[in-house]
Amino acid sequence: MNTALRITAFTAGLAAAFGLALGVGHATGGGPSPEPAAHAGHAAAAGGPASPGVPGEHLPGGLQISERGYTLSVDTPFVTAGSPTDLRFRILGTDGKPVTAYQQQHEKDLHLIVAPRDLSTFQHLHPTLAADGTWSAPTAVPAAGEYRVFADFTPAGQSEGLTLGADLHAAGDLRPSPLPETGRTVTVDGYTVTLGGDLTPGRSGRLTLSVSKDGKPVTDLQPYLGAYGHLVALRAGDLAYLHVHPDTTVPGPEIAFTTTAPSNGAYRLFLDFKHGDTVRTAAFTLTTDGTTAPATPAAAPTAHPTGEAGGHQH
Repeated sequence: MNTALRITAFTAGLAAAFGLALGVGHATGGGPSPEPAAHAGHAAAAGGPASPGVPGEHLPGGLQISERGYTLSVDTPFVTAGSPTDLRFRILGTDGKPVTAYQQQHEKDLHLIVAPRDLSTFQHLHPTLAADGTWSAPTAVPAAGEYRVFADFTPAGQSEGLTLGADLHAAGDLRPSPLPETGRTVTVDGYTVTLGGDLTPGRSGRLTLSVSKDGKPVTDLQPYLGAYGHLVALRAGDLAYLHVHPDTTVPGPEIAFTTTAPSNGAYRLFLDFKHGDTVRTAAFTLTTDGTTAPATPAAAPTAHPTGEAGGHQH
């Protein structure tokens, strides 16, 4: 047998052997695995890992830049600390085009939260929407560092809202700070705010915040974003965004909320409340075992009158 004929015979034999092995593999279940079915919960998409918890458990909000086909696209991801900037971004839909129609939640089409990685400050902004789907919010981040931008919204026609997160980089003289420490009581602009209740991982819990001034309970809080208080909770370390639901239907002095902590750890709680036509923010550090850092009452940042451009900042 010449060389060419031997090569032809070897190739044919190899193909036959491979075909037999493939057939046996299919018969015994050892062949190529089928594509995995889509996860019923939030799958690991661009910008976030798969949830390691109980099957079907949802990831906390804000960890992903893209989810359920929607993507947060920040047009101005690089800013300079202390300098006014027009923060611009878009929500891209499942077709890749900017979303232009939303359902209102708490009196707004979209809520924008900006917080640094050390959770030392907090801004709750209400950007404006242009006809082409671009959102914009005048703001200025107070210090250099890495920030997280959260867009909390519900697209028109959707029954469930989304919280997407993206990074914002602020140039300047970086001076990292440890997680702020607070007790159960903080003061801001002469108001005393006291925190009650605990966070329990994996279980819905109730938090209460009581507001007083000059030693007397404040019983005439004004509605803010459709409620008598607005609470944002962020997990230290990765800035997971907790959805907090207000329970209070009367104007103080106690404001109640229901939320669930996704894990053990420290959390920063930012309470917005309105009184005397001014929105103020009280900030707390709370751990999931129900304790707070042992420190003296800390003053919250300066409040801003209602109607300031771009929403109030803290």
